[in-house]
Amino acid sequence: MVKVKLKDGSIKEVAKGTSVYDIAAAISGRLAKEAVVGEVNGKTVDLSYKINDDCELNILKFEDHEGAHAFRHTSSHIMAQAVKRLFPDTKLAIGPAIDNGFYYDFDTEHKFVPEDLERIEAEMQRIIKEDLKLERFELPRDEAIKFMAEKGEAYKVELINDLPEDAIISFYQQGDFVDLCAGCHVSSTKEVKSIKLLSLAGAYWRGNEKNKMLQRIYGTSFPKASMLEEYLNMLEEAKKRDHRKLGKELELFSLMEEGPGFPFMLPKGMVVKNNLLKYWRELHDRANYVEIETPIMLNRHLWETSGHWFHYKDNMYTLLIDEEDFAVKPMNCPGCMLVYKTAMRSYKDLPLRMGEIGRVHRHELSGALHGLMRVRAFTQDDAHIFMLPEQIKDEIIGVVNLIDEVYKTFGFSYHVELSTRPEKSMGSDEDWQLAEESLKAALEEMQVPYKLNPGDGAFYGPKIDFHLRDCLGRTWQCGTIQLDMQMPQRFDLSYIGRDGEKHRPIMIHRVAFGSIERFMGILIEEFAGKFPAWLAPVQVKLLTIADRHTPYAEEVVAKLRSKGIRVELDDRAEKIGFKIREAQLEKGPYMLIIGDKEAELGGVSVRSRDIGELGSMPLEAFIETLLVEIGERSLKSKFEKAE
Repeated sequence: MVKVKLKDGSIKEVAKGTSVYDIAAAISGRLAKEAVVGEVNGKTVDLSYKINDDCELNILKFEDHEGAHAFRHTSSHIMAQAVKRLFPDTKLAIGPAIDNGFYYDFDTEHKFVPEDLERIEAEMQRIIKEDLKLERFELPRDEAIKFMAEKGEAYKVELINDLPEDAIISFYQQGDFVDLCAGCHVSSTKEVKSIKLLSLAGAYWRGNEKNKMLQRIYGTSFPKASMLEEYLNMLEEAKKRDHRKLGKELELFSLMEEGPGFPFMLPKGMVVKNNLLKYWRELHDRANYVEIETPIMLNRHLWETSGHWFHYKDNMYTLLIDEEDFAVKPMNCPGCMLVYKTAMRSYKDLPLRMGEIGRVHRHELSGALHGLMRVRAFTQDDAHIFMLPEQIKDEIIGVVNLIDEVYKTFGFSYHVELSTRPEKSMGSDEDWQLAEESLKAALEEMQVPYKLNPGDGAFYGPKIDFHLRDCLGRTWQCGTIQLDMQMPQRFDLSYIGRDGEKHRPIMIHRVAFGSIERFMGILIEEFAGKFPAWLAPVQVKLLTIADRHTPYAEEVVAKLRSKGIRVELDDRAEKIGFKIREAQLEKGPYMLIIGDKEAELGGVSVRSRDIGELGSMPLEAFIETLLVEIGERSLKSKFEKAE
């Protein structure tokens, strides 16, 4: 017998060789039905996995990340099998599970079209109904290469060749279909209840534009039809909210072929961006940050000192000036190190919080570019905090509170992930241990729940990432806190301690918005272009009913502008219904209708985007209430609907 410790802490004794599935069935029939994979001592395994030693076991369902991953990984295998049945000469590349779905890359002479997706999907349904068992088997590397070569799968052979010579290679078989795969998978194709193929795309083999362009098919899958329907409805809503579409319609930004990945910010977009930056500056002023600005381009020596020249050069834009290598900065940190060194620092100066709204450039592959979400040039709301070792926890708590305030201002909820030392990293084991323990201690003292991401930290230190959730349930990684004990050492930063000796400061890298442009894209989609009044490019749109109302309307415009309210006047000789419909498409928060009554009484007729008709009111009353709404950075109108 072996002892199995379950998630709830209970111990279950089972016979040696009992499968994960059998243990799930012994716990409850419902758990066995919903189980997707298991987790034994932290490692994900198939339900068929045999327990031969004492262990900790967690039964994972679809709602667990690894459960959904295995479910959709199986879905990608089903799609590959369907494609091979319909187009037998197709060569298989890779087919991973991704967030909310899966894809597979294919090399075939046949050019896939949308109609093919329907055929492939129908074949997938047949494979699901065939109830094919997924069975794992392993081969030595040489045999695995021969096995795939005989099947004509050149891409699989290349993948195997990259593995160590003594590696044991795993495969999964379902019916007559076999794929190279590390796993894990569901037990049978029948477990994949609801599937939908979504789109086609091109993808270079291994993401290298020098390699062959393959055809990629994206899809998604769920254990219930209702879950699939809900997801597809969300996708439809996301299309309506697409920031690229709304950005063009609302004249916020432009994406031009003359600058792929380099968005052009239009006047109305600059209003939004500048108001975000104004809020950022107010917040950081309250938190005792000082603001700096560093050059956009610095020489190779700096980037070698920081380590970016060796760890990040492929993502940097480099050039030769006066026979010396320079790089356009992909991040602000190294320049901030030089600012710190402009003066001798004392322990009394620390913590020193330096903020920078810095323009950075990163070389992204053209296929990865996506509106404002993935660009080659963006504005980063960076900050670096230099501190004493005993100040680490308090400073992390301060940053967590600041980022929490930012997200609450926009109505976002979020979750936190803690990422630890990656395989390629700088620094000693002792430094990394202290850094990781400091981040954990701060989160635990604040009672902030977090997910551990082993090995996903930056090369210079562990990090806390904030993943905000939007109104469609999507998550976006924006804020981050990175603890760094390496860069102060590489740049020989120091401060004079209480003992009169030189010491090395500890440093935090952190952002709240992340990329201002990306955060704008998220906000456009979150609000569907309907910005709250404080952010709206045009806060008030004045509409005249007839030409004779223009003089009074211009007086209203002047009064609003004198109070700092952003206003536009539409006094065209058009019917008022037409003007209202056009103004509604602009999604501004308020319209003021000016007619005979308003001109005579010195009032305005107010229409709220979010509430509807508010009726007539004195102009001063409208201004007073709107200024409160703007001043509080409220997400909701401060007006009340007229009775």
